[in-house]
Amino acid sequence: MAQSFGRDAVIVGAVRTPVGKGKGSGALHGVHPADLLAHSLRTLVDRAGIDPALVDDVITGAVTQADEQAFNIARTALLAAGYPESVPGTTVDRQCGSSQQAIHFAAQGVMSGAYDVVVASGIESMGRVPMGSNVRPGFDPRGHDFVARYPDGLVGQGHSAELISAEWGFSRTQLDEFAVRSHEKATTATKEGRFATELAPIAGLETDENIRPGSGVETLAGLKPAYYDEAVGRRFPQIEWNITAGNASPLSDGSAAVLITTSEVAAKLGLTPLARIHSVAVIGSDPLYMLTGVIPATKKVLERAGLTIADIDLFEVNEAFSPVVLAWARDTGADLAKTNVNGGAIAIGHPLGASGARIMTTMVNALEQTGGRYALQTMCEAGGLANATIIERI
Repeated sequence: MAQSFGRDAVIVGAVRTPVGKGKGSGALHGVHPADLLAHSLRTLVDRAGIDPALVDDVITGAVTQADEQAFNIARTALLAAGYPESVPGTTVDRQCGSSQQAIHFAAQGVMSGAYDVVVASGIESMGRVPMGSNVRPGFDPRGHDFVARYPDGLVGQGHSAELISAEWGFSRTQLDEFAVRSHEKATTATKEGRFATELAPIAGLETDENIRPGSGVETLAGLKPAYYDEAVGRRFPQIEWNITAGNASPLSDGSAAVLITTSEVAAKLGLTPLARIHSVAVIGSDPLYMLTGVIPATKKVLERAGLTIADIDLFEVNEAFSPVVLAWARDTGADLAKTNVNGGAIAIGHPLGASGARIMTTMVNALEQTGGRYALQTMCEAGGLANATIIERI
């Protein structure tokens, strides 16, 4: 992202709710999605100590924009948060990368001069608004020309994860071992209070609800394949059916919000920049394997930044499924020891539209704690898409 306008984009605040289980028994199930997002929006400006009237726009990522998450939830939530009626809001959908894309749009806006202060945020209440509920039965959003281009048909994300696992040759044990490490890291981070400054507790939930302390490979080995399909198996006989609920991210509820401005405006407002948004990229990739886009997205953002993989101190790669991160690490040469150091989505959870902002909040916090300079975040997204962002600690 070239800074051709002479303005930079800095993060001066980042908060998230604890991530709840996306089911009826989850701690956040009783919270309306607009109120769940409003909590992060309100906490963000309260902690920054700024007048919300200064916010030029609220850009929110949300994937399933139906029912309680419909009708431009960005606007509904900002009003619920007590922002002045003069503050606008818009809701964007780039699938799992929706709120990472919101961060990109916000950064581009302040760098261009279109904004001085903007909030990038994300929301998903998967327990109250299930995936796919924005498509009515009997309707196909793809259209005839799309189907004609892919006459053999595509597959769901779980099957794409199976294809990746088979293509890269990962065993069930490797996938489960990666998942166990995610829980171990998230458990340690929680116990040591590493998430404390980024969390905004709500509805009595103080910490992330999905983390399973003491989770072991032996336990995960007993889980059945989550996406077994006889027809898919006939089409792709190489699939070994290794993806389970244990090595995939769980259904989740949560919200997050990031405050973005320029260094100059931050100084005027007395705000301390936490990190500079150094470079951003977005790519399209094979929609059949759809989750591998993180690999070219990483390469593209590094090229734009003029950096190498060795220059990056921390990585955050969304753990939609274990093989996504493992394939990414193998192909990019990234160090897994520097990746998702406080655990990832397999343990913390993946509240779709909120995950980009949630991960950015965690990454900014981790970069400060470790004293590193550069961190890189990337997300695989349905349909064969991926976003990548590099930030620099100030």
